[in-house]
Order: sequence, then C-alpha cells, then structure tokens
Amino acid sequence: MYIIVGLGNPGIQYVNTRHNIGFDAIDALAYKYDIKINNMKFKAESGQGIIEGEKVLLVKPQTFMNNSGEAVRDVIKFYKADPEKDLLVIFDDISLDPGSIRIRPKGSAGGHNGIKSIIANLGSENFARIKIGVGSKIPGQDLANHVLGRFSDSDRLKVDDAVMKAVEATSVILTEGISKAQNLFN
Repeated sequence: MYIIVGLGNPGIQYVNTRHNIGFDAIDALAYKYDIKINNMKFKAESGQGIIEGEKVLLVKPQTFMNNSGEAVRDVIKFYKADPEKDLLVIFDDISLDPGSIRIRPKGSAGGHNGIKSIIANLGSENFARIKIGVGSKIPGQDLANHVLGRFSDSDRLKVDDAVMKAVEATSVILTEGISKAQNLFN
C-alpha cells in the first residue's frame, strides 16, 4: 500500500493557509478518486482507496505541523511500510513561487518543521515528496505569520493550479515512477 501524507494543521482557523496546502492536496486526491477520509487513528485522519490501480492510504496528520512525524511514524509502523518505497509527503515550500511544484525522491528538511519531525521520527530522509510553492515571506515578516497566513486572490488561483499538478504528479509517481514525474513536473 502506498501512503500519501499531506501536511497541515488541524482546526478551522488553519483552513486555506499556506501551511495547509498539503491537506488541500489530500482533499483534491480524495475528491478525484472518490476516497473517503473518514478514519481517525494514528493521530491522523485517513482513508483507503485506489488511485490508478494502486491501493493507497491518504493521511492528514492531526498533530499540528511540528509533530507530523508522530502520525507518519505510527502509520508506517502499523502497515509495515518502507518509507523509501511506500511513502509520499505533500507539503508547502516557501522557497518556491506560488503555482510551482517540485518533486524529490529524498532530501533534507530544508527548514520545514513538519519534514524535520518526519525525518526525526522515521530516522531517515529517504522518502518521496512533492513540494507546493506558497511564496516567500516579505522581508522582516515573521515566518510563522507568513505560513499561517492566507493567499491573495491571485496567488490562491496559482496555488489551486499547483494542487492539481500535485494530484497529476501523484498519479504519475504511482504508475510510472518518481523519475518520470520529475521529468514532467519539475
């Protein structure tokens, strides 16, 4: 089973914020492939389904961003999954312009606290990821205020397009591999 995790923060106050773009991608995948996100265990909301013939588990950790790794670790352990082969994490990236995505087979946290938590809890940075650009902060602006802020109308349109690219990229990763997805979307 392929485990697809979208990072974000639980609670209505965080809906549509930059940091919750991973949740938006999971919701878009769930909608497109008619997967119900209706289970609450492992400190996460989740739902099982099929994407392009592959059995998947869509996961939205409910531990808040900085502790996302706890939920990911529990899911990986329960399903006896290999993060290097079976895990894909979708999250926001402030170093990418709104509307762009970047796919990587592994890598460092790059300053992202949710990814830091996953790496710490798994003991490895070898897992696939799709980064969705949310734009950089204004000089002098607090980083937390930026990532917990909402998009301008024009940036929201770009980011919605990037979420759909992430959905398409996920399909390619599952059917043709991460290298093909990188060639098509990076």
